[in-house]
Amino acid sequence: MKNYISPALLLLFTLQFVYAQDIPFQEEVDRRAEEIDDSGWEKGSVVFTGSSSVRMWDNLQDQFPDIVIINSAFGGSQANDLLIHLDKTVLRYAPSKVFVYEGDNDINAGKEVAEIMENLDKIVSQVHAKYPDTIINLIAAKPSPSRWDKKKSYLALNDLIRQYATTHEGVHIVNVWDIMLDDTGNPRADIFLEDNLHMNETGYELWKEIFTPFLK
Repeated sequence: MKNYISPALLLLFTLQFVYAQDIPFQEEVDRRAEEIDDSGWEKGSVVFTGSSSVRMWDNLQDQFPDIVIINSAFGGSQANDLLIHLDKTVLRYAPSKVFVYEGDNDINAGKEVAEIMENLDKIVSQVHAKYPDTIINLIAAKPSPSRWDKKKSYLALNDLIRQYATTHEGVHIVNVWDIMLDDTGNPRADIFLEDNLHMNETGYELWKEIFTPFLK
């Protein structure tokens, strides 16, 4: 007797496949999760996640060799994307600390800072609902030459993140903005790749300096 799949079941499978294909960054998140599984991980690790500024931090683990770090970031993401994929990028690891870099791409896409903060709050709330003792470090938006025309929006977002951190237990802000500026108050030219958006090794050395107190 031939295997028989009812039209209703076939439709369900098809809809599930189409739905999965329509979820932004699903393939990248799945691929990154598989890479992390293949390399091995343990609960209670420190999770870094968010968009490409974290994803491209290639020597992150080498810079902090005494701390077990999981980098689950996926390039191009916005806060709502991280929220959608929070289980696979953060929650399943039962992290002791989480570092989140979102908001940079959101502002570049024209989103209002209030909407970004709403999504960041949902991320924090979901993590703390499952792991109340987990420390969440919200990374301030960085100053980039290619997006310097949006400076006012980035500063507004960073100010709201700072206010949020002071009024929510277990939440901190990692201020990467100030150290990335030169003496004239503009983004340092020597810390970016040719795209004037992503950082080079010198830029990540600055980040190491800022992040060190949060990883003790």
